[in-house]
Amino acid sequence: MASEKTVRQAPSAQNRQASTFAADFASSVVVFLVAIPLCLGIAVASGVPVAMGLVSGIVGGIVVGAIAGSPLQVSGPAAGLAVIVFGFVEQYGVAALGPVLVAAGAIQIAAGFLRIGSWFRAISPAVVHGMLAGIGILIILGQLHVLMDSKPAAGGIQNVVAIEGSVGKLWHDGMTSQTLALLVGLASLLAMIGWEKFRPKGLKLVPGALIGVAFGTIVAVVFALPIARVDLPASLLDGISMPQTGDFLRLTEPGIFITAIVIAVIASAETLLSAAAVDRMHDGERTRYNKELFAQGIGNGLCGMLGALPITGVIVRSSANIQAGAKTRLSAVMHGVWVLALVALLPQLLGVVPLTALAAVLLVTGWRLVSLHHVRHLFDHHGWVPVGIWFATVSLVVTQDLLIGVGVGLALSIAEIVPYLRRRLHIEKAEREDEIYLNLTGAATAKDIPALLNLLEKLPASQPVRLTAPDLHYLDHTCAETISEWVQRETRAGRRVLVEYASSPATERHPRVDPQLRRFCAEAAA
Repeated sequence: MASEKTVRQAPSAQNRQASTFAADFASSVVVFLVAIPLCLGIAVASGVPVAMGLVSGIVGGIVVGAIAGSPLQVSGPAAGLAVIVFGFVEQYGVAALGPVLVAAGAIQIAAGFLRIGSWFRAISPAVVHGMLAGIGILIILGQLHVLMDSKPAAGGIQNVVAIEGSVGKLWHDGMTSQTLALLVGLASLLAMIGWEKFRPKGLKLVPGALIGVAFGTIVAVVFALPIARVDLPASLLDGISMPQTGDFLRLTEPGIFITAIVIAVIASAETLLSAAAVDRMHDGERTRYNKELFAQGIGNGLCGMLGALPITGVIVRSSANIQAGAKTRLSAVMHGVWVLALVALLPQLLGVVPLTALAAVLLVTGWRLVSLHHVRHLFDHHGWVPVGIWFATVSLVVTQDLLIGVGVGLALSIAEIVPYLRRRLHIEKAEREDEIYLNLTGAATAKDIPALLNLLEKLPASQPVRLTAPDLHYLDHTCAETISEWVQRETRAGRRVLVEYASSPATERHPRVDPQLRRFCAEAAA
């Protein structure tokens, strides 16, 4: 009887495996279609040969995808690092980028081993979104020049000043090639936006970026327009430039070594921010943050050795992966295989793509990074202080540089909680009548997030949780957002979460605490 039962169950397991593979295969094709224009466009925005972006996409898919700690996140070259790379290459040359990525990868690997991944989640959301918004603005300012077939400058202010020169090239005794490039770019932009707004339901998985680039390419080819196209080497191997021993010796230069640290920190923060967003999109396996950091370090180190661009986990490709129905990390790996196959077998297809069409894709990407929705969210739930931190971060990233902007943002977010750092957060855990009771007392700030998440994520699955905080004195916006995300995720997964917001008469409570607890209660009941 046992053997008959085993025989009957085997086809079911095989069917599940076949269904999972089919879902991952279909998802990988969708992610591949999203990734190609982004790999090309981010390389252009970084001021490097497009082959470097394609190599990064291949490494991010095949290597990082195979060992990642986030099962459904997709890695590749990220718009968030394009501005850093562009400025670095302008100052130090593209040959110095490889050693920087090897060093950045080593830092990420060490951070994974030292279990620092959870601390990245303690970075203020105002700083993270301010950094991304600043980068988005810089991308828009730079790609406006590429849209007009001109070369962008290294900084935000310089690009604003140079706009007049790029516009001046649009008309010189008649229509110029720059004018034609602008028309193709605008056509690509309109095609992309129009597709995303009016696309048929049956084609909802076809990405707008692909439609925009395809439309611009068709227009440029049909009318044989004399505008700049993607410049690909005859072979992908010709586009790989491995760093030499002398290049690694340049890591002793302060500016180069500091860039390695900046890329490691920004890439890690962007990856873990993306991973947290990905976890909110599905109810499957959660991200193992330290393993994800380790995988990203391996990927960036390999990209450095191959002379490619830095990689991070990226939300655009990851969300496309989930929406297309991916089940496992195999979809990310296969998408990397498809990128490799395209570059190896049909490189001439990419060689007809106009740069202005890629600039249109990056303009939309930059605008989405600005995302004023996050500012409204911060103001609605936390008031003016985090909005001020966001604005300071954005302003300094655009007018100074990314390191100064993020540094000032972090300093302001720390200054906000300095008066409460002496008060510790105490978490009392007890199990009564099939419920887990968690009682928070003291002051909950960003410094408590690693310990808080470690406790929350180790709670027995599906068991009801009752969260109380009658003696909680203070709750900063970073910790509040962390608890809110956990409550929403667990509620979606089917866990019953009860939040009590009554306060003790003897507790002198900060006015921010009660509204946040009522918010958690409403989110748990949703």
